[in-house]
Amino acid sequence: MQKITFSFILLIGIIGFSQTSDSDFERMVEAEMKSVSSIQNLRVNPNTLNYDVTYHDLRFSVDPNVTNPYINGIVKTTFRALTDIDVVTFDMATELTVSSVTMNSASLTFSQSNYELNINLPTTVTTGNSATVVITYAGSPPQAEGAFTRGTHSGTPVIYTLSEPFGARDWWPCKQDLNDKIDSFDIYITCPDAYIGVSNGLLQSSVTSGGFTTRHFRHNYPIPAYLISLNVTNYTTYNIQAGLGTIDNPFFPINNYLYPESNTASNRSSIDNTVPIMNVFEQKFGPYPYRNEQYGHVQFGWGGGMEHTTMSSMGAWNSRSLIAHELGHQWFGNKITCGTWKDIWLNEGLTEYSAGIVVEELDGDAAFVAWKSGKINNITSQTSGAVYLTNDEATDVNRIFSSRLSYNKGSMVTHMLRWVMGDANFFQALQNYLNAPNLAFGYAVTTDLKSQLETVHGSSLTEFFNDWIYGQGYPTYTVNAQNWGAGQAKITVSQTQSNTSLSFFEMPLEIRLTGAGGLTRDVVVNHTFSGQEFIVPVPFVVTGVTFDPNKHIISRNNVATLANESFDLEQTISVYPNPTTNELHIMMPTTLQLDKVEIYNTLGQLVGQKDAIDFSVAELSAGLHLLKITTSEGIIHKNFIKK
Repeated sequence: MQKITFSFILLIGIIGFSQTSDSDFERMVEAEMKSVSSIQNLRVNPNTLNYDVTYHDLRFSVDPNVTNPYINGIVKTTFRALTDIDVVTFDMATELTVSSVTMNSASLTFSQSNYELNINLPTTVTTGNSATVVITYAGSPPQAEGAFTRGTHSGTPVIYTLSEPFGARDWWPCKQDLNDKIDSFDIYITCPDAYIGVSNGLLQSSVTSGGFTTRHFRHNYPIPAYLISLNVTNYTTYNIQAGLGTIDNPFFPINNYLYPESNTASNRSSIDNTVPIMNVFEQKFGPYPYRNEQYGHVQFGWGGGMEHTTMSSMGAWNSRSLIAHELGHQWFGNKITCGTWKDIWLNEGLTEYSAGIVVEELDGDAAFVAWKSGKINNITSQTSGAVYLTNDEATDVNRIFSSRLSYNKGSMVTHMLRWVMGDANFFQALQNYLNAPNLAFGYAVTTDLKSQLETVHGSSLTEFFNDWIYGQGYPTYTVNAQNWGAGQAKITVSQTQSNTSLSFFEMPLEIRLTGAGGLTRDVVVNHTFSGQEFIVPVPFVVTGVTFDPNKHIISRNNVATLANESFDLEQTISVYPNPTTNELHIMMPTTLQLDKVEIYNTLGQLVGQKDAIDFSVAELSAGLHLLKITTSEGIIHKNFIKK
């Protein structure tokens, strides 16, 4: 989703069509972070950990014209006991009043306090067994928190919900922790027949009787409580199809519910962009996860969007970036949901990067570089901040939905993983992640994604994750290039860090060397320590140097210069490591031919002779030694210390 709030700021704008202004992007983030108090003392509720919700039958009666109660509900919940249970607890706002609870038509006793509903079961439900309770309630959900809102559009009443991260309990008894997905649910929305109700899943029926209409939706995929939505007003519809229309990729519906005043040709044209975006995502990430039901959009009063499963809530449609972001969430956030709020970047960072991929695929490389530049500029506007949250940060809604860290840094770190791994491996790993049996339609934490990436990458990504996910800040690079004999250049790269939490960022770096007449050569060097030197082949005289031309790296204030010193044979050859215990390596231009290497001690005695640039010196005594290196261009001398 894309939302955020500072107390009760309402969103009013939307991002521009391809590129996003800073203020518009913040509004998009605001809509995804519902308006709750900035600091919430909300953690996993220990009283809801002893059962697993398997099914909900949700029946809601709402009338946008009536101010109190806003909602009447009957919630039937089937749960499976994870331990022996005598009391079952649901999260529920104290503003909602329960009138009865039954099991098998028999009344049960219950109590409400501290945002909990505690139900006394008639007998112990033993581990592994299931039970069903039916809760009847009514009330006016707390309006200040924004999870359930009664408002107007063009003078017409509207009701809509947005429960992320902690608001599902504000309008129905549920289990809202990130440890349990509801296997499936049915929802029945009854309202005056001047309005229609909209929710997740596939519409099963619509029945009008006595001036009221009841619409029944069913969703057959696991879903967390915060992704269930309810919307009621005088919607009009605009329905299209997505898919390629082939046997392997058949059409499926995209059903859109708009305020009548918004059902314009311009908005319909914008909504049509969902189709090519869907095609990009299915090619990159695999089939849309809910093809058997639908995708769609429903208009609501926030200015951004919220990725309710199968039916994204939208403030408007004039932003392709917003359409792409909320659609991308159906894979990242909905099919696989972050297992804790500390891992929110798995929802928001991966999803925001999917919106960047749309720019790349539909607008081209130059637009994609501009998109990444905007992200980098925002990320590096402050010198600290990690992608992964601390325990305390995970109770701060404004930090959870930080546009700079969870969205922008999360998205650029995702791109940097692609840069490190290569396109084929990166996208294969993402598809493996989305389809892993232990993750698909469930929850994931950061180490789950890391494991899937490493399996395809074939080597550890621990250093990368320590630097870029768990670490804070960013590097600043100083790059010096120098012509280094015929057909070569020497590149020296140094690095400083913006934050003391890290001493070095290891990354492959792209450096562009340019020559007369528009000649260019992009080289990639693996930077592992500050001051590292690289000799690279270049088939022209270098006249200019540019660092990270395609914006693969989060960095700031970089300096790239071309040295004017003349070529010197002595400078072109170096030996390392120095001092050494065992192996010695001679780095020299590929244009030079090595004839022989002679080793002398400090007495001038010849103690060894080699004919390769890599050799062992283990047999030598400790102390200072002299290398006499004979090449096709002449003789040079280098000292080294044997430890």
